[in-house]
Amino acid sequence: MLEKMLSARIQLGSLTMRLPSGETRVFGHGEPAAEMIVHDNAALRRILRDPGLELGETYMEGGWEAGAGGLRTLIEVLMRNFAEAHPEGAERLTLPLIKLMQQSNRIGRSRRNVSHHYDLDEALFRTFLDDGMFYSCAYFPHEDMTLEDAQQAKCQLLMDKLRLQPGMRVLDIGSGWGGLAMYLAEHGGVEVDGVTLSTEQLRVAEDEAARRGLSDRVHFYLRDYREQEGVYDRIVSVGMFEHVGEPQFSTFFRKINSLLAPDGIAVLHTIGVTGVPGQTNAWVRRHIFPGGYVPSLSQITRKVEQIAGLAYTDVEVLRLHYAWTLAEWYRRFQAQRASIAERMGEKFCRMWEFYLATSEGSFLWWDLVVFHVQLTHGHGAVPVTRDYLCQPEA
Repeated sequence: MLEKMLSARIQLGSLTMRLPSGETRVFGHGEPAAEMIVHDNAALRRILRDPGLELGETYMEGGWEAGAGGLRTLIEVLMRNFAEAHPEGAERLTLPLIKLMQQSNRIGRSRRNVSHHYDLDEALFRTFLDDGMFYSCAYFPHEDMTLEDAQQAKCQLLMDKLRLQPGMRVLDIGSGWGGLAMYLAEHGGVEVDGVTLSTEQLRVAEDEAARRGLSDRVHFYLRDYREQEGVYDRIVSVGMFEHVGEPQFSTFFRKINSLLAPDGIAVLHTIGVTGVPGQTNAWVRRHIFPGGYVPSLSQITRKVEQIAGLAYTDVEVLRLHYAWTLAEWYRRFQAQRASIAERMGEKFCRMWEFYLATSEGSFLWWDLVVFHVQLTHGHGAVPVTRDYLCQPEA
């Protein structure tokens, strides 16, 4: 059954499969040419039964590995020939209940979900992130930029969209390792409060702010966004909305609405889908981002439209930038793989490289992008044209 399916589906590129018996099967032809070395026939049966979960599970367990061409090429061939499945018919009717169970991210559960991923030790993230520890999509005005320069360009783009003025109060929801908050304070002359649910990120961010002499202007808190109080001239959130969960979208935007000053600007930076909304991949939900959900643009705008006084004033879709970011993360991770395996084990390394490779593929071959949504209380907060984003830095 598997051979019949692969023969029918592999039309772009080729897949060579080496079986435990020593036999070899070739599906498709031409480039890209991928190779899959199967060590356990049971792995193939599991993949056939539930590919969304078991392709990653069996790779982590050593049931198969990528041969010539490597893992990224194998993922490319599979993703280009197998479109991401979206539920239809009766299955779609069950989605609201499924999402409620998978994404009911109350504060306590959100803390546990964040800890699962972001409280992995600092040393792991330093092996593949840039010097500023930005764990989100970079921005490449030029494709040949270094990762460090592209992350700084992302910060500048967000700062331009926020229209900062010295002395403003800024809230960074999901402040991560603190890089954006410190960039805004240094380059915009503003005061920033950052909130995170990761104790490891909080520790690193506070230490770095102190080292750079910013502790009087940048403050980090171990706090859920729903617990934040006050009024802010500007609000920014980068790479955090994916952890909110669809059942809490209205809560999130109502909180933005209540925290944002009357003439304020908020900018949301989030991974999104350009296709039909669906479910979070089962393997990603189990091992990488429990409780996570990537929204469509319509799911975001529909919730914003329901909140009186809050409106979107600009929407930008960043395509391929995250694919380039992930490709560099994968390269850097592989350069340090032996030392990471020594500390964290081979199974962890297989999980992490599968996560990075399939994430890159999702931005290249499937429907993942990054949305920038600018929100205000009225028309006067931002210029009526986008020319202000194209002006050279003063």
